[in-house]
Amino acid sequence: MSPRFAARIALLLAAPLAMGQAAPTLVPDVSQRDIEIVYSFTGADLLLFGAILYPGGRVPDGERPADVVVVVKGPTQSVLMREKEKVAGIWVNAQSARYRSAPSFYAIASSRPISQIVDDRTRAIYELGLDSLQLSPVSTSAPDVQARFTRGLVDLKARAGLYVEAPRAVEISESVLYRARITIPARVPVGRFTAETFLIRDGRVVAAAVRDIDIRKSGFERFVARAADRDSWLYGLVAVTLSVSLGWIAGWVARRL
Repeated sequence: MSPRFAARIALLLAAPLAMGQAAPTLVPDVSQRDIEIVYSFTGADLLLFGAILYPGGRVPDGERPADVVVVVKGPTQSVLMREKEKVAGIWVNAQSARYRSAPSFYAIASSRPISQIVDDRTRAIYELGLDSLQLSPVSTSAPDVQARFTRGLVDLKARAGLYVEAPRAVEISESVLYRARITIPARVPVGRFTAETFLIRDGRVVAAAVRDIDIRKSGFERFVARAADRDSWLYGLVAVTLSVSLGWIAGWVARRL
């Protein structure tokens, strides 16, 4: 068991004691458990909603309102970042950094800015926020160099719509019902995604729940993706043959005209 996972378990076990054994529970759901990517796919609008169930069936009197944070994560992937440098008027690869487990997609929505809900330690444990992601760098670069590459990776993902922060995007009604919308971009990778919901009060995570979301290609896109993955040599041969054939046909038509 990793130290970070053990810390999460310890915090969740300690939360009911801190709340006088009156820990609420979450009943979350998502509008789509399966998202299929076809040739006309332009993205999806994912609705995350649910209810907060309190002991006794009602919100305890005199308690401060709780906050809700929703995090949608895609499968992790290994990422190699390269930095370009201009030498003698030519751009060449200079320094590089590799990350072992960067999430392919990450979106966080919260009822308030996350910095107002939890402290830095809790943010790091639960990876709440883009600046709290545990990307597992492999390289042994200096801390300032590593931080520069990390900022670059997060910035590139954010500009592609794959890393998103949405403070105040979670709506809570009557301290019981909550909802949030997260946009899934057209360039989203396929795989098993998770939608984690956290109920936070007084800076402590008092309840958490997870739902799985499958994003996969279908139709001709799925056939092409599976062919490229299972028979890469045959896929490459067919792609080159098609390119040459189309080029020859285009040249023949141009000569005829």
